[in-house]
Amino acid sequence: MTAEEIVEQLKPLGTDTYKKVLRNHGVPEPFFGVKIEDLKKIHKRVKKDYQLALDLYDTGIYDAMYLAGLIADDLRMTKKDLRHWLDKANCAMLSEYTVAWVAAESQHGHDLALEWIESGKENVAAAGWATLSGLVSIKDDAELDLAALKRLLLRVQKTLPKEPNRVRYAMNGFVIAVGTYVQPLTDLALQTAQKIGEVSVDVGDTSCKVPYAPEYIEKVQRKGAVGKKRKTAKC
Repeated sequence: MTAEEIVEQLKPLGTDTYKKVLRNHGVPEPFFGVKIEDLKKIHKRVKKDYQLALDLYDTGIYDAMYLAGLIADDLRMTKKDLRHWLDKANCAMLSEYTVAWVAAESQHGHDLALEWIESGKENVAAAGWATLSGLVSIKDDAELDLAALKRLLLRVQKTLPKEPNRVRYAMNGFVIAVGTYVQPLTDLALQTAQKIGEVSVDVGDTSCKVPYAPEYIEKVQRKGAVGKKRKTAKC
């Protein structure tokens, strides 16, 4: 199956209603408005396909680019591939989710995340923090550099208020991720979240709300689910 054939399959699956939702989330044309549940049906048929994922992403069509992230053979993705994907990501839905998910599951997630968070570009830095969130959610604590994560939490505490809009959102997500997935650092992440307080982010014409990190972490604690890792960073 080729990227062109899949694009033809995607066209009739789009709806005006979902297009409006995506548009409100900052997704630019071209896109069809295909729901994620329908993209996952194609993913189920295709499974993993490295080259097809690259070809789909390069169409520049949002629905195909999102699908590319689902079918990507993460372990075959190179740093060049991932940097290229981030360069072409034209909305937060791609840079903070699709690209970050694939990067987190690749062999280069840690290196690229630390590279990206140093960027002066909002979408790149946000992708870096989102990648870090993905990493801590799927990696065993023994595989994580806990000392480095402590330093990153301190950095978030000191710098978050001055960061650009989407970087603040991704940093807040990072604190939540560390607090819920990295048990040895839960207390520190909770303290960090309490010091940061409520994070203000412009989410545009959407019903999205910025999670209040202390409340989120405490809720996971009450459920006894702290430290329970995810099987995949992707949704």
